Amino acid sequence: MSKAHLVLQSHNPDVLTCIANLSNDEVFTPPEMANRMLDMLATAWSEAHGGADLWADPTATFLDPFTKSGVFLREIVRRLTDGLDPTIPDLNERVDHILTRQVYGIAITELTGYLARRSVYCSRYANGPHSVAKSFTTEDGNIWFQRTEHTWGGGKRESPRDPLSGDEKSVDTTRKCIYCGANEKDYERGAELETHAYALIHTNDVKARTAELFGEDMQFDVIIGNPPYQLSDGGHGSSAAPIYQMFVEKALELDPRFAVFVTPSRWFAGGKGLDEYRRKMLGDRRIQSIVDYPKLYEAFPGVKIRGGVSYFLWDRDHDGPCTIQTMWDGQLIGEPVARDLDTYDVLVRRNEAVPILDKVHAKCEPTLDARVSSQKPFGLRTFVHGQETRLGLKDPVQLFGSRKVTWIDRSDIPVNDGWIDEWKVLMTRVQGTSAAVETKFLSKPIIAGPGTACTESYLVAGHFGSETEAKRYALYLRTRFVRFLVSLRKSTQDAPRNVYAFVPDVSLDREWSDASLYKRYGLTQDEIAFIESQVAAHDGDLFDADHDAGDDD
Repeated sequence: MSKAHLVLQSHNPDVLTCIANLSNDEVFTPPEMANRMLDMLATAWSEAHGGADLWADPTATFLDPFTKSGVFLREIVRRLTDGLDPTIPDLNERVDHILTRQVYGIAITELTGYLARRSVYCSRYANGPHSVAKSFTTEDGNIWFQRTEHTWGGGKRESPRDPLSGDEKSVDTTRKCIYCGANEKDYERGAELETHAYALIHTNDVKARTAELFGEDMQFDVIIGNPPYQLSDGGHGSSAAPIYQMFVEKALELDPRFAVFVTPSRWFAGGKGLDEYRRKMLGDRRIQSIVDYPKLYEAFPGVKIRGGVSYFLWDRDHDGPCTIQTMWDGQLIGEPVARDLDTYDVLVRRNEAVPILDKVHAKCEPTLDARVSSQKPFGLRTFVHGQETRLGLKDPVQLFGSRKVTWIDRSDIPVNDGWIDEWKVLMTRVQGTSAAVETKFLSKPIIAGPGTACTESYLVAGHFGSETEAKRYALYLRTRFVRFLVSLRKSTQDAPRNVYAFVPDVSLDREWSDASLYKRYGLTQDEIAFIESQVAAHDGDLFDADHDAGDDD
């Protein structure tokens, strides 16, 4: 270990490998991942600058605009401290130069500001007696934090009556922040609580905002970091509103030479409100490289991020395909492949899957998203339940609901009355497990005969005039081939209609098996082996209306 590392470590023991995350919204980056990202950055810098070493450049500037633990800035300081040794031989002078002129951060909360300064300056205050930077005159130094308030807009005016005085008082209700969409009900807080109104995204002019913080002439060569992921909108988990895309877009408006960000991978194929962000990202030919972690918990141990995470390198001067690699059990698997991101409307994350999808797509067949129903196929919410028996109902219909089959009167079914009398294949809308690696992707189909309906717990994957067609269709949905194609668009447990958009709507004049489908689409033995390594077989018989509707395998 170098002398510089020893000096810095004596001030700052490395606790960032084991520090607890504040929440799933604000996930700390492990040092190992931070260094992988910095390695990718250094390689790109060298290639763009004739072999020059980024860490030997005393003029290069770095910004983490959503710093939490300070791990990115700390690791950058470590590397610069070694790389600038020939240029600035005196260690104290070198470290002071790096900290005051090269590395900058915007903390996301007051707490993370303290934590980041402790990681980078070895002191809670940049100008404190224990700080390794000796030229700062302010407590923040170059890691800025000030409380920011939300700007509420919209909503409606109401005049509730005070229960004690009886007086009416006009108030705005259901307002949201015009910048981040936070609900006033959840985020209007007193001075003792964090507002989570992040400075970077609460501005119309991010360049002017950073100029206020760091000076008019500041232009960052590198922007790097791990933004907050989501904001509660009354839901939880995957139902909470993602906000990481806002941080990425604002950071790129600063026009750095390079940017490296780690975010959830859900934007590849899904995510609440991410359609426009996905469209822009897939069309941005400045994205040079993506490293993807599909396996749950691998990137951030102990933190459940459905769909995994990934980091990408954005190069202002790059104009071409993007190199994609997959990380699995700590190793990059397969060969890196450079490909255009916008070949399809979603990003197919595994390189091995692309030639398979290309062969299927080449037949130009209609796809199942045109056959599968939308949410609430019969207009009934999840919480709708009928009665235990059909007794007393004028026109009884068997209702498949959340983990239970009950009876409801036909007159209580708002839409798609004609489907009630047909044979139907039902698929549960939420399909999957909490396993680190998903292998089924779709639950077993349920064959529901005439006289049946369902709540929004299910989609009607297809409706038919005969039992034979329904059974053939259900067998088709059970194949590994179909579930593999679904997996390319399914990033979480949610399985709405659009996850079926790669699945061809084949003729039901026969029973399809994986073997016949592999042959139909001309798949090689390696391609077949890949599908079967990713998708487990479904065991057992098909379900019918006499089985428990709640089994999701």
